[in-house]
Amino acid sequence: MGKMIEMKHVSGGYGSEPVVKDITFEIKSQEFFGIIGPNGSGKTTLAKLMSALLPVQSGTIHAAGKALEDYSAKELARLMAVLPQHSSQTFSYTVYETVSLGRYAHQKGLFGSFTAEDEQIVQEVMQQTGISVYQDAKLDQLSGGERQRVYLAQALAQNPSILLLDEPTNHLDLAYQKDLLDLLKRWTKEKELTVIAIFHDLNLAGLYCDRLLLLEKGYDYVCDTPDEVLKKERLERVYETTIEKNPHPKVPKPQIMLVPELLPDQIETERVDARRLEREDDMMLLTSETPLKTMSSSVIGAGMGWYKNFINRRVPANYDCTDHKAEMEEFIAHKGLDPNDTAGMMTAVNLEDAAEVFLEGDGFSIYVVVTAGSGTALDVTRGEQHAEITRPGTINTWVFVNGYVLDEAFIQAIVTATEAKTKALQRLSITDPYSGTSATGTATDSFLIAATQQGDVLQFAGPITPLGILIAKGVYTCTLKALDSYQKRNNGGI
Repeated sequence: MGKMIEMKHVSGGYGSEPVVKDITFEIKSQEFFGIIGPNGSGKTTLAKLMSALLPVQSGTIHAAGKALEDYSAKELARLMAVLPQHSSQTFSYTVYETVSLGRYAHQKGLFGSFTAEDEQIVQEVMQQTGISVYQDAKLDQLSGGERQRVYLAQALAQNPSILLLDEPTNHLDLAYQKDLLDLLKRWTKEKELTVIAIFHDLNLAGLYCDRLLLLEKGYDYVCDTPDEVLKKERLERVYETTIEKNPHPKVPKPQIMLVPELLPDQIETERVDARRLEREDDMMLLTSETPLKTMSSSVIGAGMGWYKNFINRRVPANYDCTDHKAEMEEFIAHKGLDPNDTAGMMTAVNLEDAAEVFLEGDGFSIYVVVTAGSGTALDVTRGEQHAEITRPGTINTWVFVNGYVLDEAFIQAIVTATEAKTKALQRLSITDPYSGTSATGTATDSFLIAATQQGDVLQFAGPITPLGILIAKGVYTCTLKALDSYQKRNNGGI
């Protein structure tokens, strides 16, 4: 794949003092290349140098293997189309007329005629940018976002090999942002188009670009893949703000989140303990004044999230699980709670047999609640001997941490708690009724860990770490107690 743009030690700007300084990078054919950086870092100036709108003070720029200064204006327009950040129109053209201007570079002779091919391309790009319905309207009758799409269609009508865009999603609604960037990404493959785009939105840049160039005060700070460029520490230094970096939930791309400064009334010392737990005949409810960062396998609120209400609901052993999520949401709403703020799981055991414990460590504490039954106990290595069932959870474990838990500790906590639960089953000699081997749990156990994210930072939760030691002790003790109460009440199955 050849080079479409090659810049070597380029400096340039608007006066004697260059805005961009000693820039060196290259852009490959069919690449979606993003340029990012804070305001004033030189992004737009670099784009103008690349498109010959500004002269280079030093260094060289080659486009498609040819020095930029060797192109005539019409030759460069056939190679490269430019969509600036702020487009202006002197005359009140119609949408169709404006888009048609994009074909000028391809017309031959002094009085080039508009061909059937030109017409087909104009209609295609208007359709692709969603402006066909406006083609007879005047530009000054359109909204800012609609005009932005018109100018994009004009650039696409040039049928260029290189498309240079300065903030292409500016003024566009979310749906059109996605449609536009999906289209450009697709055209890098289908039409062998090279796309160069300036982004303020780091998440869009990370999602769609093959590589990113990060500028800082006119210099090329780093040019690499999105995952490498969008490093937390690097962005915090260049942008001078606090951010968090996480993977996108659907595609292997990084996503950047701002961390707002909390107002004084938002900074509360949250402590989760037995005082926050309410017991009713059909549920246990723990409420928190502020949302807790949660990881769980709950019916409602599974995965990672922030929740204020935590429900362990008792249902009959023969509960119909056909549409359990919708039914659970109805139950939560009927209790006067918002399902969006709630993590809820189900159990078929008697809630009176629940066990709980509050344990304190050095600078943090935990509160553990367990409901447990062994009527559907199984050995996880003999699962094929059991029929697939969708019965309500049998051993449900809650671990609340009064502390700041890092993501790796959330995962380690699940492992530690599971090992502690299994040890409790072994201690009570509970076996899998089908295999006769030691049981490791039941088929539908649920687990939840939630943290206040206040106070001391807890990086690890393995079995020999301070947090892991308390979790193991709490889960083991509560599981033993809950199973003992269950066995005394039931003498066997649920």
